[in-house]
Amino acid sequence: MKVERTVAGVRDALAGRRAGRVGLVPTMGALHEGHLSLLRAAREECDTVVMSLFVNPAQFAAGEDLARYPRDEEHDLARAERACVDLVFAPSNEELYPPGYQTWVEVVELGSILEGEHRPGHFRGVATICLKLFTIVGPDRAYFCQKDAQEVAVLRRLIRDLHLGLELRVLPIVRDPDGLALSSRNAHLTPDERRRALALPRALATRDLGRARTLLTADGLDVDYVAVADFDPPVLAAAVRVGATRLIDNVVLDEKGTDE
Repeated sequence: MKVERTVAGVRDALAGRRAGRVGLVPTMGALHEGHLSLLRAAREECDTVVMSLFVNPAQFAAGEDLARYPRDEEHDLARAERACVDLVFAPSNEELYPPGYQTWVEVVELGSILEGEHRPGHFRGVATICLKLFTIVGPDRAYFCQKDAQEVAVLRRLIRDLHLGLELRVLPIVRDPDGLALSSRNAHLTPDERRRALALPRALATRDLGRARTLLTADGLDVDYVAVADFDPPVLAAAVRVGATRLIDNVVLDEKGTDE
């Protein structure tokens, strides 16, 4: 496994691999089984697997958890190597956002609802970093998780609108046995907060907007939103705060689940 820190290094490393299929798994590190499921799928389907390892400051607003976001590069590189990743792109902030940087990408409508309403500027940062990674790596496929359903919707629109010609592969949410969706931020939860956080998957499992809202309110969580989102596929999505930690989750709805 090679680790590259620069755009030029990535392009040089991939120059001889263009005859086969290249898969990209973008991550912000703190790898867990959800990330590993993406890496395994990419390994099975692609000739070359590239993983990015970059905590993107542009998708965090002032006062959010950028400073406390989990970071353990040594651990992440070891897990990536065990997953048979070919190339890890682990740039510095300065490599991707050098002095004088001023170019941004925004998916206006999809990026302004739900997460976009509660985290202004978040999807501008997501769309920009993903377009940069797509341009730098030039993947045939990029791998994401259904947990980030709105991010997936934003990126599908980005790929379509800008004629990027790559395939977005979306894999199912990976959950712990207790039902909590895997997230790097789960590490911040105390045992009591984790117990309270289980109200989120329980509420969404009803696949009913009214019941989910009632359950989340009854459990005393600080709810940013719970809503049916008309993505592809439609989902019942929610964002809550448990202590200082903000969690998102969603469940895919069938036709019967979209009544309300």
